[in-house]
Amino acid sequence: MSEERTKLEIIAPSVEEAVEKGLRELGLTEDDVDVEVLDEGKKGLLGLGSRQARIALKIKGASEKKEKAEKKQALIETHQALPEEVDESRKMGAEPEEVSIARETINIILEKMRINADVSVRLGESDNNRVQPVLIDIEGKDLSFLIGRKAETINALQFVTSLIVGRELGRWVPLQIDVQHYRQRREDELRKLARRIADQVVSTGRKQALEPMPPNERRIVHIELRDNPKVETESVGEDPKRKVTIRPK
Repeated sequence: MSEERTKLEIIAPSVEEAVEKGLRELGLTEDDVDVEVLDEGKKGLLGLGSRQARIALKIKGASEKKEKAEKKQALIETHQALPEEVDESRKMGAEPEEVSIARETINIILEKMRINADVSVRLGESDNNRVQPVLIDIEGKDLSFLIGRKAETINALQFVTSLIVGRELGRWVPLQIDVQHYRQRREDELRKLARRIADQVVSTGRKQALEPMPPNERRIVHIELRDNPKVETESVGEDPKRKVTIRPK
């Protein structure tokens, strides 16, 4: 896999915001990527002469991921053996190429893992005119093990599938995998939690910090409270212990 296919450049007001934005788009954590600061940016006086920061996130190779949990290691080893089977099984139809390739890839992975499940793949809505994400939904009986503790297994499955699809397409595309609507349930829980803690912050006048969360979950909290006129949010700390702090305005 070429470096260009696993490297994403991001521009944002600061290096920290650029890293968080890139990790959110990739659906990964800082442990999964190497961060290269291309331009630290500059804050100008009263906004004059300012320059945004620019970074590059490079997805780490399979050899580095093998040092992680056994389930993730098994998925990565599967990834190394899959491309030829994807090529042989591909039957391009009227649907978008990325959808077809993602479907074939996840079906082969699940077959090798001996998992019987129903899979649906579609394109999601683009965010700020960016590339449309590929959304994969997996349904079946007793698939909680495919989610794993703190979503470790589902994130590993998503990471491997994304690498394969990117290699087959020759370009990176955002991809998200959900199992038995886990991510939707988790998002609903986070939105309720954000509103409840915000109410407590307003009533007590004291800031509160939530539990450490990955970038995609912190983003849900930020979005849920961004229009709240009484509180503001900020991500603090370093991954994997980075968390959202909610404080009164």
